[in-house]
Amino acid sequence: MSMIRLLLAEDQSMVREALAALLGLEPDIEVVAQVARGDEVLTAAREHDIDVALLDIEMPGMTGIEAAAALRRELPAVKVVVVTTFGRPGYLRRAMESGADAFLVKDAPASQLAAAVRKVLAGERVIDPTLAAAALADGASPLTDRERDVLRTAADGSTNAEIAAALHLSQGTVRNYLSMAIQKLAARNRAEAVRIAREKGWL
Repeated sequence: MSMIRLLLAEDQSMVREALAALLGLEPDIEVVAQVARGDEVLTAAREHDIDVALLDIEMPGMTGIEAAAALRRELPAVKVVVVTTFGRPGYLRRAMESGADAFLVKDAPASQLAAAVRKVLAGERVIDPTLAAAALADGASPLTDRERDVLRTAADGSTNAEIAAALHLSQGTVRNYLSMAIQKLAARNRAEAVRIAREKGWL
């Protein structure tokens, strides 16, 4: 039996260690690398010659979705399984667009996770069925990439001037993007727009 070499990327060490222990009990899976940051995924994947990367979405340095896109670009043979605590339909859509082969929520049993790892190696796609239905019902994000950047930067309460400086835009352009995003999300203000976009998984 050939062993499946797996990389685990998860910023919460207790969750990461529990996942590693559970997957390590599988006879054909070996967790050969663990990282706590999204921007360490590509280096570790190269270093350890992995078959599958199991990525959390919310990590420092780089999100799991961005890390999935980087793996798809640099190491296309590596299969990507995205797991998340947040079953947000927008996350599923973005994960699939970035090249993920599977998308599961973290409360799935370990046996289901191990089965997903085997399935993606066999060329299948594995998607949490409840999330797939919700993603179809919700539709695609109405936000452009720039509107999303501006909203994401505004999320910590930054002023228009600070957002403009961070994104190398004029304050007028920032105002326009914010106004468009608020309008598209039928929000009353930027804080509500951020909340709605986050809940949908569009940020």
